[in-house]
Amino acid sequence: MATVEVTFTALPAHVRTARLVATAVARRSGVPESLLDEVRLAVGEACSRAVEAHAASCPAEPVRVVLADTGGRFEIEVINSGLAPGPAGAGGRPPIAPPGFSLAVIAGLADEVQISETAAGTSVRMSWPLSDSLAAGSPA
Repeated sequence: MATVEVTFTALPAHVRTARLVATAVARRSGVPESLLDEVRLAVGEACSRAVEAHAASCPAEPVRVVLADTGGRFEIEVINSGLAPGPAGAGGRPPIAPPGFSLAVIAGLADEVQISETAAGTSVRMSWPLSDSLAAGSPA
C-alpha cells in the first residue's frame, strides 16, 4: 500500500476524523482486528497532544499524520510544528494531566514508539505488526 498523508487544522474536533482515518487505513493494511482499538486510541492521544501544542504556539499550522505499511508493520507518524505542552496549561492553569502522560499512554498502546523533538516540533512514530507478520512469527 502507498503512504497516506492527512493534514488537519489544529482543532480538537478534527482529532476524531484522524482517529477514523487511521483505523480505516490500519484495517485495510492488515492490522489485526484485535489491535484496531489500540491504533485508534494511540492516534487520538498523539493528535490531541499535537493540537494542544499547536494551540499554544502555532495555531495556523496544520497537524500532519502519515500512515504506511512497510516491512510487515503498520506505521503512523503524527507530526506537529508546535512546542510540546509545558508544565502550565492554557491560560497558565495547571495541565489536566502531568507532562508526558499522553506519551506514556501511547507507549502502552503501540507495539513500538519513537519520539523525536526538535526546535521545529515533535514527531510521534507508532507501529503495530500486520496480520501476516503475526502469522509468520507464530509456531506452526
